[in-house]
Amino acid sequence: MKYIKDYKDGDRVFDIYFCKYKSSAVTRNGKNYDNVILQDKTGTLDAKIWEPNNAGIADFDAFDYIEVYGDVTSFNGALQVNIKRVRKCAEGEYDEKEYMPVSSKNINEMFDELLKIIDSVENTYLKKLLESFFVEDKEFIKTFKKSSAAKTVHHGFIGGLLEHTLGVTKLCEYYCTAYPILKRDLLVTAAVCHDIGKTREISAFPINNYTDEGQFLGHIVIGSEMIGEKIKEIDGFPPMLAMELKHCILSHHGEYEFGSPKKPAIIEAVALNFADNTDAKLETFKEILNGTQESGWLGFNKFFDSNLIKSEVDG
Repeated sequence: MKYIKDYKDGDRVFDIYFCKYKSSAVTRNGKNYDNVILQDKTGTLDAKIWEPNNAGIADFDAFDYIEVYGDVTSFNGALQVNIKRVRKCAEGEYDEKEYMPVSSKNINEMFDELLKIIDSVENTYLKKLLESFFVEDKEFIKTFKKSSAAKTVHHGFIGGLLEHTLGVTKLCEYYCTAYPILKRDLLVTAAVCHDIGKTREISAFPINNYTDEGQFLGHIVIGSEMIGEKIKEIDGFPPMLAMELKHCILSHHGEYEFGSPKKPAIIEAVALNFADNTDAKLETFKEILNGTQESGWLGFNKFFDSNLIKSEVDG
């Protein structure tokens, strides 16, 4: 199959893709058409069916696998498919692994690396807390491994939450070597747990959308509550340590405008905020560069508030 990332203006599409989204709309002239988003493991592609009543357009819905025939055009600087024919595919015609975005890194190897870091935590209470999630809670482990870290922006793929968590935790480990004033066990525990709320904030693929709990509370509050629930089951867990850990979770976005209920008040919370922001920003930039075939200026990006460029020479 031809992957979505490889299409360019003027290409013809004739392959099977996952229909991530479908809705009906009406043009200014009163003509009906369909909005469709096609997906494979490399990304998504906007598509339109301008003649939905055409004999070549079979019935299908969002979350179906469809065989698409059409042309790739460029509209407002983004690629778009003009679908001429489409049919719904039967089970066995496609391999699901080709259509869901998955981390390029080995998920089990990343999880084993995270477990080694957890095993290095010396504080009895923090280690028991981490093990209650990442060793003993099999359902949580299964969900955590498959979760994305976001709908879009960064790490929006299966295994993305694990990859982001490991990246943030390793940055925090480095911070502890560079700044010995940091309490390593507290910071590492906070890093490993900082986004666990996303296992309940965002639904699993193929939907990968905000849950009701996610819409009402958000992953920061959910994560703090999850930690509080586990702490209640650990006899003698020091109250101050519990508050410091939950504070790190509640403040890890750094600013109220970015969704943090609190601003960092301890040095470990500051370190976690910087590590989280660093990993998110660099992954976002990496994904932008990987999704762009040609070098040169890429245009203004709202997330970075800057006109970005892809250099001709790597390294």
